[in-house]
Parts: sequence; C-alpha cells; structure tokens
Amino acid sequence: MVRFRDVDERIVGTRSINIKSIELMGELTGMQLDMNLLVALDALLDEGSVGGAAARMHVSSPAMSRTLDRIRHMTGDAILVRTGRAMTPTPYALSIQTDVHDVVLRARTVLARQSRFDIAEVERTFTIQCHDALAAALGPPLLAALRKAAPRAVLRMPAESASDARELRQGQVDLQIGAAVPAHGDVLHEVLGEDRPVVVMRARHPLAGGKLTLRGYAEAEHVTVSRRGRLRDAVDDALAAQGLARRVVAAAPTVAAALAWVAAADLVTLVPERISAGTARSLKLKVMAIPLRTPALPVVVTWHRRHEGDQAHAWLREQVRRVVATLLAPGGA
Repeated sequence: MVRFRDVDERIVGTRSINIKSIELMGELTGMQLDMNLLVALDALLDEGSVGGAAARMHVSSPAMSRTLDRIRHMTGDAILVRTGRAMTPTPYALSIQTDVHDVVLRARTVLARQSRFDIAEVERTFTIQCHDALAAALGPPLLAALRKAAPRAVLRMPAESASDARELRQGQVDLQIGAAVPAHGDVLHEVLGEDRPVVVMRARHPLAGGKLTLRGYAEAEHVTVSRRGRLRDAVDDALAAQGLARRVVAAAPTVAAALAWVAAADLVTLVPERISAGTARSLKLKVMAIPLRTPALPVVVTWHRRHEGDQAHAWLREQVRRVVATLLAPGGA
C-alpha cells in the first residue's frame, strides 16, 4: 500500500489508497498508485504546463518536472510534449484527463467525510469570490456568523475572477457568487434569489429633482460597471428596442468605483437595488427606478461537486443562503 505524501493539503494524511482496477485509466489498470501522482497528473493536464501545475500544488518547478518524469515512466507516455513555447497533451493524456479528474474528486470526497462534525472545531480558510458590492454587503453578517460558530476558521473574499469557475475547479475557491449559471458539469449551483437594477446619481444631478423619464435617462452620461471594461450591456439592447441610445463615457471596474465617480460628477450608473443601494444611500446619492424594462439580476452561488460530502462546506453554504435571503428581502439592503 502506498502512503499519501503531503503535496496536496486536501489529501494529506497517513492513510493510503489501493486502486486495483481503474478500467477507465487505460494502461494504469491494475496498478497500485501513489495518489499524489494522480493529483499531480490532474494539475498538469488542467494547467497544461509544469510551471502552472507547480504553482497550483505549491511545489517548485523542478519538483513538478521530476513528478512528470515519474508519471511518464509509469504510463509509458510523454503526457505533455513541447510545441514551441507551450506544452501540448498527448492523445493518451487527453483520453484519460476526465477520468483522472473524477478519481481525484472521489478520493477527496471520501477523505472529507467525518463521522462527527463540530463547526466550532473546524480550522479552515473559507474562500468566497463575488463582486465588490456583494462582498461589502455579505461580508459583515457572514463574518459575524463565522466568528461566533467557527472561531478557528478564516474568511477570504478575493476579487471577482475574469475566468468563471476556473478557481472552483482548481480547488482555490469554495464558493463563487454571481449572476451566471455554470456551464461545467462538475460545478453545481443554486439560485438564491434575484435583485433588480436601479439608477444612481448625485443629489444635485439635473435629473435628480423630478421623475426620471426614458428619454432623460437615455440622454444622460453613463458609467457602466464591468470588471472587463465593457462599455455596452443589456441596457443598450433594451434602449435600442425603444429607438434610443445612451452615451457611455466610462466603464468602472467595481460598483464602489462607479458610485465614487457618480458622486463626483453629473453621471448616472446602474447598481443592484438591494445589494448595493444601501451603500449608495450612505453616500447620499439619489436612487431612482429605471424607466425601462430590464431583466432581473439573479444571485447564483456555485461550488465544485468535490464538496458534496464536505460538512463544513455545507455549513458555509447554509450561512451564505441565509445572509443572502436577508439581503434580498424587502428592506434588507
């Protein structure tokens, strides 16, 4: 029996696993495998490079190169071959990639199960990715719940990623919260509710004193909120259907930045009403209904299915579910 080595913190331990028959693993069938080789192989195939896999598993590139050599010796296949500056997986590597990933996930799920669970004893860092407005609204009540029930745990809320689900699939993030339903089969989701966009402007904006009309809204100078810097979104399509167009003068990377820009000039922006309008009001900005039929903004939480047997992760999801329900309730923002 081969012991695990402490390469991946999720499977560290003195227990071992004997994989006697993995039909889907081609030439690996019938071999006793060091589980860390499978974890490393999973990282190498997902990252497509030795350097990327090394960074993901927190080891040096030379160490990962030696691991790749061991995998090559075990399988009799090159796994990754250099093509110019990049590395390309071999046909054999591509044929086993999904199965390697599934085996690693199943092993992690087995080891995550506990016969006795006490959240107060959990020593863990919970990582949640979401946009800045939701982080500002969600963070305080969630951190309060964490400090009370799980005093040994830590909360991390890094900035929203530009590549949806990648961090989830790599195990770097526990939950992502946004508006998109995941397209990956190994990423699960739950729609927690929905919000709607509202118009925000400074109190002395020319439009702030009366009823906001569709034409007045269209003719104002706009700031979009987009981490990718997009100057156009669904509002432009809705205006075009009415024979109107707006002038977007800037794209802000976060809601906080957009609100700061709006507070300093005669500009308007859209923010989710219940999630971020409270912040807008604290800045003494004017919040008005948008005079246009726009789609609701779903609030979707996503996680990787490796966490399905993880009781601490299930506890975290329940806390997020409760806090978001409160935020989206009338008068909750």
